[in-house]
Amino acid sequence: MSRARDFEQQGFLILPGFVSGNSCDALKHRAEELVTGFQPETRSIFTTHEQTRTSDAYFLSSGDQIRFFFEEDAFRPDGSLRQPQALSINKIGHALHDLEPVFDRFSRTPELAALAAELGLTRPLLLQSMYIFKQPHIGGEVTSHQDATFLFTEPSTCLGFWFALEDATLENGCLWVQPRGHRQGLKKRFVRAPEGGTVFRVLDATPLAEEDMVPLEVKKGTLVVLHGMLPHRSGANTSSTSRHAYSLHLIDGSATYPEDNWLRRSPALPPRGF
Repeated sequence: MSRARDFEQQGFLILPGFVSGNSCDALKHRAEELVTGFQPETRSIFTTHEQTRTSDAYFLSSGDQIRFFFEEDAFRPDGSLRQPQALSINKIGHALHDLEPVFDRFSRTPELAALAAELGLTRPLLLQSMYIFKQPHIGGEVTSHQDATFLFTEPSTCLGFWFALEDATLENGCLWVQPRGHRQGLKKRFVRAPEGGTVFRVLDATPLAEEDMVPLEVKKGTLVVLHGMLPHRSGANTSSTSRHAYSLHLIDGSATYPEDNWLRRSPALPPRGF
């Protein structure tokens, strides 16, 4: 079965050994350097329960920037960090692939360009990137969601590339997906509210079906490809081992990208392809 047909039927692909161990290590090293150099003026917390997010300006202006977001459980009641900053960051986003040369090179390869074309993107644009740490012991759960909720286009073209930079296991919070779940349609959109902040706009009040989810325990160097409509989640990291991953989201430049999407890019740094 071809990759394209398998993807169309299942809503995801698992491609072991897609990137080398050295490439994974280079990304990890650069991310750790960025965290070491980060001196927070704003402490923005990434809540994994998106329905309860209170969107702040730091988050809303991150579409064409490199921003750092802390784990929910990183702080004591008095506001001090429970552990070193390097072990307290949830993720870095959302324009690493455009602003950091190491991430740019990792994200823009002939192999990825060919895969995007094979899966139907006629004018692929690299819209968003995230470095996800899934820290030992405090790496939070990410509840079930569809990526197209946050990166909506008409027609829907969102495509996710998720790279395991370390082995992902049940204990350290691997991905879970619902095979064929992308066929149930988009349930809601995450948009900017006219009065400021963000809101979920319900498109289909039927609850997101989450039965029959399966875990994806994958080795370092694996690429998991996710359909924008596919329900997926990840568990909390209950182990002493981190689960670093790099996530890259693409859309098709031929589709319409609504102005009320939460993620905005400056005209000075528009999304570009490979």
